[in-house]
Amino acid sequence: MSAFVAGQIIFAATIAGQPSGIPPGDTLSNSLGMEFVRVEPDEFLMGSDDEPLPEGLGNVAYLPHGDFDEHPRHRVRITQPFFMAVCEVTNAQCEQFDPEHRKLRGKMGFSKDDDEAAVFVSWHDAVRFCDWLSKKEGLPYRLPTEAEWEYACRAGTNTLFNTGDSLPEIYHKVQGECWYPDPDPRDPGVLSTSHVGQTPPNAWGLHDMHGNVEEWCYDWYGPYEPGEQADPLGRADGKFKVTRGGSHSTFIYYLRSANRSSALPDDRTWLIGFRLVLAPLPISKPLPPAPPTLCMQGVKQGVPPDVTKGPNPAQPYFKGPRVYVKIPPDANGPLFARHNHVPSIVECPNGDLLAVWYTCVREPGREVALAASRLRFGDDEWEPASLFWDAADRTEGANALWFDGDKTIYNFIGFSVAATWGNLAVAMQTSTDSGATWSRDRIILPEHGLRQIPIPSVIRTRDGQIILPCDADTGEGGTALFLSPDNGDTWCDPGGTAAGIHAGVVELNDGRLMTLGRGNNIDGMMPMSLSDDMGKTWVYRASPFPPIGGGQRLALVRLQEGPLFFASFAKEMPLPHGAGGQRQVSGLFAAVSCDDGETWPLVRVLNDPPDRGLETLDGRPFMMTATSAEPAGYLTAIQARNGVVHLISSRQHYVFNLAWLVQTPTPQKQD
Repeated sequence: MSAFVAGQIIFAATIAGQPSGIPPGDTLSNSLGMEFVRVEPDEFLMGSDDEPLPEGLGNVAYLPHGDFDEHPRHRVRITQPFFMAVCEVTNAQCEQFDPEHRKLRGKMGFSKDDDEAAVFVSWHDAVRFCDWLSKKEGLPYRLPTEAEWEYACRAGTNTLFNTGDSLPEIYHKVQGECWYPDPDPRDPGVLSTSHVGQTPPNAWGLHDMHGNVEEWCYDWYGPYEPGEQADPLGRADGKFKVTRGGSHSTFIYYLRSANRSSALPDDRTWLIGFRLVLAPLPISKPLPPAPPTLCMQGVKQGVPPDVTKGPNPAQPYFKGPRVYVKIPPDANGPLFARHNHVPSIVECPNGDLLAVWYTCVREPGREVALAASRLRFGDDEWEPASLFWDAADRTEGANALWFDGDKTIYNFIGFSVAATWGNLAVAMQTSTDSGATWSRDRIILPEHGLRQIPIPSVIRTRDGQIILPCDADTGEGGTALFLSPDNGDTWCDPGGTAAGIHAGVVELNDGRLMTLGRGNNIDGMMPMSLSDDMGKTWVYRASPFPPIGGGQRLALVRLQEGPLFFASFAKEMPLPHGAGGQRQVSGLFAAVSCDDGETWPLVRVLNDPPDRGLETLDGRPFMMTATSAEPAGYLTAIQARNGVVHLISSRQHYVFNLAWLVQTPTPQKQD
């Protein structure tokens, strides 16, 4: 039996199995000093309509009607009263359940004081707190449903904020785009406090519903359904849990009443805390899980008997380029027509090709999501793009696909605290059915920060270690390697840094690792890095290749036949042509080394007749001729089991074999 104060009324609640019911009164204070207000049932309009948003909400003019996931706006009935905490759970309150949380105070400079919102808590941490308090006090504490949260936030309003269609400056806490902890000058470098209850409450007495920190909700995240609903519970399952309310260190746009965010339930960041509700969970039936998107539908199983049969390896073979990024020109979420970049590609066990890349308007924007397309085995055209992975309002900074050669596809995803790629953690998911379904994401590099921007150049060494390369910072700071000796169960960072970002990595025949990267140029040439201790230390030297810059990434792969394959970009590079002649070429080129990178005698521009106009990154036109090829794009390459090399840029897909690569172009045969 536990005593509570509800207004001036003293009452008692008795535990009889599971807690049930809520106390009487309009307000209450519990044993942790938490203040609650009673929220009465009613109905409201949930989500956003199609009316244009006003200016002044931040750098998101490209989302004029709210995010896609706020539609359709629909009527929701809340049929039972509930108590909601006036403020978010504080450090002092959280530590009465988990004293170890005190060690997180001040982590990375955030949430130091007793009365600041507790952060660095996962969804599971928040649920455990609710369960502990429910058992302690005999009352049904839990996280709010997403519908309850928006209903309580709006407090009877129908505007962008419960303050109207603008949010007064008193609510602002470093509202902008945050690169922290990256020291890049793009970040203002100002850290916000998260003291609770310091801004005016809404009409129902609730503080910090717009900003301070995001708050975990009960629901699995998923698309809205049209039509009137009563006490909705979100989806029955999913990848992400809903967060609401926005936070400091982001644009005001993401603090609107209708705005929806989500995160992996294991994620712990300095922007997410939680708030309690006191009421039994509604008995509504959740919506079914969201249906699979196109790239995961109708995926054939089994290995085709002719998956290893390709073109005659003794005869040169080239096909393409053909477009694999197929998004309608007016798409504005979750896929975006404007900017599609940073791809990864894998051959599935069933012979399909799967490409994944990020789609957005602005690379650091919170709208960034991962799109995918599939080229089914035996087909000639890639399917239209579909959504692949999207933690709502989190930048997916990069991803890396890898097939282990047996039955498992690995995907490594760098995801942000909010916007930008200055604070990524890395999750890993796997598929054993050619990408039709994927495992739950496991966060393998959980501390959001630098050195964790995945590069699609994953390899397995001869001693069985998986190597995941990652950009070491957001500029030109080199490449880190993460190693797993146990098929991805555990990972370690050897500590060294290879020269250049976006590096491709290969294992040499003598056991050393070699990388080529962008930036950190040596003597005006692309840097080559060599390590004989699995990335702990590196030696650097100039490669024979010209450096590359913005909008460009190289590809480096060891071929099944033994040589190393390299692809990159050049401007007016002399190449052999015909009987002892040379000519200047520009754009995408390929090179082959038969001596583990000591020399690269076989170099050719990557094109094929006839001359024609094509499109590169973001639809920019270019001419493919005998001396010019695609000028930009982020490259990634694999060699399929039939010996054919698949190289993709940020838009185009090229297919060729080793015989074509080593063929010397002649005046009669254009590159």
